[in-house]
Parts: sequence; structure tokens; C-alpha cells
Amino acid sequence: MKKLIAVLGLGALVLLATGCDKLKSRDAINKGIQSYRNARYTEAVEFFKRSVALDPTNVNGKLYLATAYMTQYVPGSDDPKNVQFATAARDQFQAVLKDNPTDKTALASLASLAYQEAQGIPKMEDKVKKLDDSKEWYEKLIAADPQNKEGYYSLAVIDWLKWYPNLMTARAEMGMKPEDPGPLKDKKVKAELKEKYEPLIDDGIAKLNQAIKLDPNYDDAMAYMNLLIREKADLSDTPDQYKAQVAEADTWVQKSLETKKAKAAKAPAAGGDAAAK
Repeated sequence: MKKLIAVLGLGALVLLATGCDKLKSRDAINKGIQSYRNARYTEAVEFFKRSVALDPTNVNGKLYLATAYMTQYVPGSDDPKNVQFATAARDQFQAVLKDNPTDKTALASLASLAYQEAQGIPKMEDKVKKLDDSKEWYEKLIAADPQNKEGYYSLAVIDWLKWYPNLMTARAEMGMKPEDPGPLKDKKVKAELKEKYEPLIDDGIAKLNQAIKLDPNYDDAMAYMNLLIREKADLSDTPDQYKAQVAEADTWVQKSLETKKAKAAKAPAAGGDAAAK
């Protein structure tokens, strides 16, 4: 009996210690959040690291820690410390996914991090590889959250980033300025671009349509819809087809401007209502 009591007593002490660690972990998170809000990111990292050490099951601690690392990352810098920020952020977000593969915050953050890294890569071939990493994470995000309009929008932007530099290179090699009307003059080059990139452009347009379906007032998506349709016009077979697509692109420019204007008009009214309350 005494042995049993001793064992139970030991168990109670373990539970008590565990409970204390969880409380300390939450306290560390709160202190880390305060440091983060005051832009003291190095300090915030230390608090969040302490939180995770005290309670490895605390998902929020890992998410906050990863975000604090990611906030300090500067795209395009090869400084070892900067690279470490990206690596540390990725490790923590992936640690969250290890236990919860559909965590939307971790998936969105990993997609965004890869996208940011791509922006700092000068060589197009390497940039595309990193954009493909970002695309893979955004696809996982959409699978976990089909209503995520930013996921669809971001995939369309990635499609555009892969296509647009190649169009500009082709135009330059043909002696066409960016403002010169299309379609592209060289039929052979145009056919090659059409075969390689038209499916990518169509995918981007489809993704934007889905984003706008989820949010009919998504003006950023409308702006990119204009870009993809306008630039796809360069692959048209005839000048008339080119003009028709440019006219369609113009309607998206108008929709985007009207939506932005409507949002701006609502914003002061909403602020006034809040103040009145």
C-alpha cells in the first residue's frame, strides 16, 4: 500500500510539473508576442524558443517562433544569418506539419517563404525551381482549405512570373517594344511560346476565376486577370483576335478600378460607424 501511495504521489508531482511547464510556456508566448509587436524580434525568438522547450506540444509556440524567424528574413540577401532565418522558419513550420499536415497557417507560410526566396534569385532557372516549391505548398494549402482565395491568386501570380519574362525576351529579340501592339511578329517563335506557355497562362486565368468566384470584390485578382489576358493576346493568330483579347483585358482593368473605388468609398463610412459606436 505504501508503495502504491508513493507511486501515486510521484505521478501527481509529474502532472503538477507538467501543468506548471504548460503555464510557463503560455506565459513565454505572451511575452514573446509583446516583444514581437514592439519589433524586438530577436527577443521574441528567445521567448518563443523557451515556450517550445517548456511545452513541445504547444503548436502556437512553434508557429510564433517560425513567424518571428520569417519576419527577419530579407529576400535576396546571401548573408549567412539571413539564410539561417529562412531555414529556421522552415524547420519550425514543418515541425508543425509533422503532427498536423493540414495546418493552414504553416502551409500558407511555407508557400509565402518559398515565394519570397524566389524573388531574390537572379538566375531564371533557379528562380523557377523555387517558384515550383512555392506552388507545391500553395496547392497543399488549397487542398486543405478550398475556400482560400489567396492560394488561388498566388498560384496565378506564379504562372505569370514564369511566363512574362519569356514574352518580354521574345518581344525584345523581335525588335518589339513593350508598348508595341501584337501579336508577335515571328510566327515560329510565337508557335513555340504558345505550345509551351499557353497551358500555363490558361491555368493562371482559371485560378483567378476561382479566386474571384470566392471573392467577387477581389481587385488584385482582377488586375492580374488583365495582365494574363492582355499578354496572352500576343499569341493570337490575327490582329483582330489580338484586339478582341486586349478589349477583354481592358474590361478587367475597369472592373479592378471600380472595385477599388467602391472599397475606398466604403472605408471612411465604416470608420465613421465604428467611431460612433
